[in-house]
Amino acid sequence: SALERAKAMGHALSSARDVLYNSDEVSRRLLVMLQSTELNIDSVKKQNSFLVQHAAKTVPMPLHCLHMQLTTDYYFRDGMIKEYFHDAALKEEEDKAKREDRSLYHYAIFSDNVLAASVVVRSTVTHAKEPEKHVFHIVTDRLNFAAMTMWFIRHPPLPATVHVENIDNFKWLNSSYCSVLRQLESARLKEYYFKAHDPSSLSDGNENLKYRNPKYLSMLNHLRFYMPEIHPKLDKILFLDDDVVVQKDLTPLWDVDLKGMVNGAVETCKESFHRFDTYLNFSHPKIAENFDPRACGWAFGMNMFDLKEWKKQNITGIYHYWQDLNEDRKLWKLGTLPPGLITFYNLTYPLNRNWHVLGLGYDPAVDLAEIENAAVVHYNGNYKPWLDLAVSKYKPYWSKYVDLDNSHIQHCYMSEQ
Repeated sequence: SALERAKAMGHALSSARDVLYNSDEVSRRLLVMLQSTELNIDSVKKQNSFLVQHAAKTVPMPLHCLHMQLTTDYYFRDGMIKEYFHDAALKEEEDKAKREDRSLYHYAIFSDNVLAASVVVRSTVTHAKEPEKHVFHIVTDRLNFAAMTMWFIRHPPLPATVHVENIDNFKWLNSSYCSVLRQLESARLKEYYFKAHDPSSLSDGNENLKYRNPKYLSMLNHLRFYMPEIHPKLDKILFLDDDVVVQKDLTPLWDVDLKGMVNGAVETCKESFHRFDTYLNFSHPKIAENFDPRACGWAFGMNMFDLKEWKKQNITGIYHYWQDLNEDRKLWKLGTLPPGLITFYNLTYPLNRNWHVLGLGYDPAVDLAEIENAAVVHYNGNYKPWLDLAVSKYKPYWSKYVDLDNSHIQHCYMSEQ
């Protein structure tokens, strides 16, 4: 039967040759399909990146509503609101000495987000063993000063102390002193930010979307380099980002011996991740000559600053030196972590990792045991807990410190549901 089978096979091959494409044609068409699919995928990725960045940086309607309600209360005070202001004025006078008392625990928070700042303060006070010894120095911008002030007038975190300041009142913060302000006034940087078709924007491609974040234009983001100017009478201060939640008493941090270092922070490097070469341009000779590309990165977001050492080692001057050199953005892109790594190079003391766990704003795989054991959890990344983008399993760690009994929050948020 072998001959019959061979004939059948020959017939089948003959038929196949008549109806099927030859292999070169099939290969060519598959290659065209593959290239087309890759182009489509690349286009979808770019669109997705833009939409995520847009959603992350746009103020949600309920949060905008909350700020507007509080601002209205601040400027159009009825009888009850006037009583709040009267009580707040009395407490402000009583607490004036506390703001410069070195024996107390001082925090610096720079924020334009009332809800986020309130969660930071509330979560910290909730876990403090001696809340009456904790003083929160909040700096916001002119646009949000009324709302921020009104919130803490109506919701003082007693017995702790809160002092809200307007960044515009810092007269020393001007373009002749501050490198970033001077650079923001330059035509070149304005083109980079505001002209989408500018060559310097296009050359950065998709990555440029990240750096078009309005926070990079806000001096609130750069105030962390001016701690002694803001708090000239203090020796130590704990800096907290407004996207953190405090889960334990933080007072032991003031007893940590920084061993002559200026900045106490949790290191973030693992194997090849989050080392200096991730953030800085080591092809530039100025960077290559002064820094180790394998040096370990650390986190901004919970930092203990020794202000006596800061002034002694002229940290702000070091920051200005490097910021001036980076006017053309050749040393690093934008943001505060790269200049922070440079400014505090060999001046950062590594804190125990349990003090500060990061990644809740971008990584859905953070170890839940680490989160539970952390003193501070940080929603760094795009998926902030006050956004719909938030990772749902992480949101309760933040939302349990939102004052749901507040009438404005009920009005602005409950009506959305």
